[in-house]
Amino acid sequence: MSTIGTPIADDVTAGFEMVVGLEVHVQLKTASKAFDGASADYGAPPNANTEPLCLALPGTLPVLNARAVELAVRAALALDCTVHGTSIFARKHYFYPDLPKGYQISQHDRPLATDGRLHIGAHADGTPAWVGITRVHMEEDAGKSIHDRYPGVTAVDLNRCGVPLIEIVSEPDMRSPEEAGAYLRTLKQVLEYLDVSDCNMEEGSLRVDANVSARRPGAPLGTKCEVKNMNSFSGVERALATEFRRQCELLAAGGTVQQQTLLWDGAKGEVRPARSKEGSSDYRYFPEPDLPPLVISADELARHRAALPELPAARKARYAAMGLGDYDVQELTADPVTGPWFERLAAAHGDAKAAANWVTGEVRASLKERGTTIDAFALAPERLATLLDLVRDGTVSSTAARTVYARLLESGDDARVIAERDGLLQVRDDDALARWVDEVLAENPAEAQRYLGGEKKLQGVLVGLVMKKSQGRADPRRINQLLSTRASG
Repeated sequence: MSTIGTPIADDVTAGFEMVVGLEVHVQLKTASKAFDGASADYGAPPNANTEPLCLALPGTLPVLNARAVELAVRAALALDCTVHGTSIFARKHYFYPDLPKGYQISQHDRPLATDGRLHIGAHADGTPAWVGITRVHMEEDAGKSIHDRYPGVTAVDLNRCGVPLIEIVSEPDMRSPEEAGAYLRTLKQVLEYLDVSDCNMEEGSLRVDANVSARRPGAPLGTKCEVKNMNSFSGVERALATEFRRQCELLAAGGTVQQQTLLWDGAKGEVRPARSKEGSSDYRYFPEPDLPPLVISADELARHRAALPELPAARKARYAAMGLGDYDVQELTADPVTGPWFERLAAAHGDAKAAANWVTGEVRASLKERGTTIDAFALAPERLATLLDLVRDGTVSSTAARTVYARLLESGDDARVIAERDGLLQVRDDDALARWVDEVLAENPAEAQRYLGGEKKLQGVLVGLVMKKSQGRADPRRINQLLSTRASG
């Protein structure tokens, strides 16, 4: 289980406590937009993915995307929320050039789901760390204003306008940038396991707004400021630390914090004001007259719950029960696809630890070299299992196994066929092994003299040299025995 450290306070922040709540906007993985049939794909030419509704042309009416509802419910259930049988869409009014209607279809006082929670690890004292989820609601995205394409003007791309989102609003339960980072990484992992979003921050399919305030421990909540424009989790952590320090300096000097929206400048490491913070009344919410209430029956909810995949926490517990250590557990559950591949390998070979070692070692290196993912890997886990069997049986040494593995990737031959054909079967014949030992001792007289003179720590060096000379074919166990006999003789 990952442990969340406690940040060290400096002279400015000492005596103050950070309070953080996060609003995470997640683009849902649908083919079309939330309320019309326009494509939701990323990367199309500007304004190509538009239809009359997202252009706000007269006479158009929204029709709710059923797939978006399914994905939103799946996320809410995984976050242990209460999904309400009836929720209401509302119009949220604000005027930006990338929002043609002048309002966003969202949910306000009757959201899809409320009262959830997410386990994010453990505190330094070992107690579990939980973050409450206030609400999960559905809404549509706005378009994108582009300020650096043409000098002196702003360009508008409406491809993103109307793309379905969920907004996941946390309780103000986090007390440090590290806790906020742990929450975001855990949340992203859960969403990826659910396959509700690709969670790509660079493409804007996962965006974070952070509400942060400073207070004396035990005092009422302070005035919060919202920080936007953060394009990485490390950027969120840096922005929180910077804004917390700014508020502490202000409060320590006897000033007051004004509620406002701030923009994070990662290059300069500073926040700057964008506007005063709007409240609910500023948006003039009222129920969307063109959409009926969203009704989810108990049977539908039960069906969605039964269809939930295994989530990261459950998979981690299962792998730990298999005898794997914390490093292996974390690495094998980091994404949704590595675990199933590992399990096929472990089932075929029968040794979970050996399978984990290969997946986190040689297999991962191959994936990085080829720029691919494990679910698209050309080598089936069952083929790799035959090589692991040869190593366990002593037919192939660990050193030679790496050579066999490299050739497995390039051919369709069986591991045993490769080992036999290329002379990589482990040599156990004492005469052949003794010849390699004699040659290594003769070629390295200084080391040989020191070893035979009693410097036992050189034995590992000499074994390595024998293995190199034999191209990994020598039985290292027997080589150690032969060298020990030479030293004692």
